[in-house]
Amino acid sequence: MEFFTDATIQLLKALSDICGSYGLGIIILTIIVRVLMWPLSVSQQRSMKMMQKVQPKMKMIQERYKDDPQVMQRKMMELYKEHNFNPMGGCFPVLIQMPIFILLYTALISPQFIDLAGNAKFLFINRLDATIRGTSARSFDNTFTVGKTVNFGLGKKATVYFSDGTVEKDVKVKNSRDNLRYNNQLTPGEDIEIRLALNAFQIDNFENKTITGADVEVTNANSRESENVQFKRTGDILLADVQTIKADEKINIDVLALVLFFGLSMFFATKVMTLTNKNSQQQLDPQQEAMQKTMGKTMPIVLTATFFFIPIPAGVLLYLVVSNLFQIGQTFIINKQLDAAEKLTNVIDVKPEK
Repeated sequence: MEFFTDATIQLLKALSDICGSYGLGIIILTIIVRVLMWPLSVSQQRSMKMMQKVQPKMKMIQERYKDDPQVMQRKMMELYKEHNFNPMGGCFPVLIQMPIFILLYTALISPQFIDLAGNAKFLFINRLDATIRGTSARSFDNTFTVGKTVNFGLGKKATVYFSDGTVEKDVKVKNSRDNLRYNNQLTPGEDIEIRLALNAFQIDNFENKTITGADVEVTNANSRESENVQFKRTGDILLADVQTIKADEKINIDVLALVLFFGLSMFFATKVMTLTNKNSQQQLDPQQEAMQKTMGKTMPIVLTATFFFIPIPAGVLLYLVVSNLFQIGQTFIINKQLDAAEKLTNVIDVKPEK
């Protein structure tokens, strides 16, 4: 997972170098993903239209063979094969987007991104790594601003001290959770003990060198705060005690606005999808139509409410909003193409009267 997170951060960095900001980089990444998924989106909407066409036959089969599930299943499969219809076709775009969402989320909350571009601004967004609940934490003041829990990560480089008096700077750090230990449940105001493994550093001839200490940048992903921590060797590990103070939480208005924009964009994207299907010549089963309407109204509300409690970074919300806006335009275009292709097919299939 660490490899993919680093690759995502490097991709965002490359895109930001091209367009001039990480915010635009995220937008370009969103457009690239949606364009690559265009064939799947076509398949999804074609599948939805086909579902409307075969709905009457499906209902007839269900009623006729309701007492014989095996025959019903066989008749359903024959119906799907006859119309070249995959009932799971509409799920593929959603399933494929989930890993992308997880990768982007993991990248934007990682210490590497926070250290690289956590304070990057875009339009009205103050920080791309900020969540809806923020703190007044200040980096590099030798004190971590914490709540009841912490989520520490290591920076990429460290200064390492050896028993022979030598010092190596810019030593690469293996940012693995196995190398970093701490009690993530703590009392704000009390010191927190952080333990670091000796093999957390990539050092040539490691077996022939004795580490006595290290200066490493440690980031609390919860507060987006970084501190230079001095570790001292104790036995077979490196230890550091760092002061903490209680965090004063606040609501980030810019991230709150993004959450609301996400809800509105998802509502309109669902509405457009529903309207284009409603305009089709084949009407949905009343029960299925009622279910579709309910889902269209409740899903945006449920997901938007969820984002009030789950700490989603502003950059991820930006990705979701742009993705929804792209989907709205995509739905119109694809449906016009499918309708035109269907009309052309109907014209070709019409036989001249004798």
